[in-house]
Amino acid sequence: MQNICRTKNLTKKYQSFSALDAVNMNIRKGDIYGLIGENGAGKTTLIKSIAGLIQPTSGTIELFGSNDPQSVCRFQRRIGYTIENPALYVDMTAKENLEVFCLQKGISKSEIPDILKLVDLADTQRKKVKMFSLGMKQRLALAVALIGKPEFLVLDEPLNGLDPTGIAELRSLLLDLNKKWGITILLSSHILSELHKLATCYGIVHKGWLVEEITAEELEKKCEKHISIITSDAAKAIEILEKEYGTLDYTTTGDNTISIFQTNEACAAINKALVLGGVDVSEIRIKGDSLEGYFETVIGGGSHA
Repeated sequence: MQNICRTKNLTKKYQSFSALDAVNMNIRKGDIYGLIGENGAGKTTLIKSIAGLIQPTSGTIELFGSNDPQSVCRFQRRIGYTIENPALYVDMTAKENLEVFCLQKGISKSEIPDILKLVDLADTQRKKVKMFSLGMKQRLALAVALIGKPEFLVLDEPLNGLDPTGIAELRSLLLDLNKKWGITILLSSHILSELHKLATCYGIVHKGWLVEEITAEELEKKCEKHISIITSDAAKAIEILEKEYGTLDYTTTGDNTISIFQTNEACAAINKALVLGGVDVSEIRIKGDSLEGYFETVIGGGSHA
């Protein structure tokens, strides 16, 4: 699958401080890529680098298959973005705002009615932006990002400050943009439960370092409730358990750790079967996590070692 954006050893230093440290990110065409990290982790610096708003200290950014600097600069026109607090003209209407941004980008105003309809602002008429709710302002910022029909949207905390209704509306809109319009999306958010409803893959950033990239399917598997067993011999343990219980849905890590999914068997019964079969069990317990819990586990163990 084509990569829309790829970074290689992307680094941004401010004197002795590394805001980004050798980040290798891969965003595939059609992804909704959820960027996760605490305040100050480097998310906005990474997003600004991709959008061309700051110059990295070292490393490369590949957009739409090219890392040639001239091509990257040209391809950034195919990116729409909202970063931090979008600059909107509060004494103008939504339509007037879009007209200004079309003028700045040298783009025809003909697409404005369709964009306003898409973000559900077509009926605002002459209402000034200063009278908009926060959710309406967020949708207008997204409308600005959609000028020029971008193939790639880069959104920094688009759900910030929204009430549950506003979040649901924006989530639905982003899913439509991805599924119906085929737009690849990179978004950061502190609301991990909402990212979980949107993202097809995730990048976890900690202290400027991309700790992990993981697909939604892989994350579901890791967070799924399962029985974790640490044994003296994983291969022999699986042989014993499948003889006892039939075919199992399991994964193994190394030579001694097994994760068993979709089983109703009790830990005690499994432990007994293994011990009677001559396999030592040093640990057996039920595991499973939420996205928040998994995130905390990953950053808790995140280091450059």
